[in-house]
Amino acid sequence: MKRFSLEFDTRGNTEITNLSKLISKHASDLSGVGLLHLFAVGSTCAITTVEFEAGLVQHDLRQVMQKIAPDDAFYHHEATWSDDNGHSHVRSALVGPGVTVPFENGKLLTGEWQQIVFIDFDTRPRKRKVIATVIS
Repeated sequence: MKRFSLEFDTRGNTEITNLSKLISKHASDLSGVGLLHLFAVGSTCAITTVEFEAGLVQHDLRQVMQKIAPDDAFYHHEATWSDDNGHSHVRSALVGPGVTVPFENGKLLTGEWQQIVFIDFDTRPRKRKVIATVIS
């Protein structure tokens, strides 16, 4: 097993970051056959796979999240802690903090249009970290 981290800045508000380029810098860690597990550190962010294109990323996913967990709804978290990110925690819990992808000889075995993305649901810019664990 091997482990490495990806660190980057985000703007929040359901910003979606394609992790492909950051992961590709670690291609030498993905030798042979195995699994890459990515875990988002934080309770207001998530990792999933999507077709990373403007229609889905810039509009559809944000629109769906706003319907499921609206930013202007009442959240007990906000009432308790006097903050504004209750919806961020709910959205994060719905999408989930991690994804596992098979790889072979330095290449992730994702679909042709499938990319691994990090979603920052928080309401402000953040420094984010993803922990990657390589099992081969």
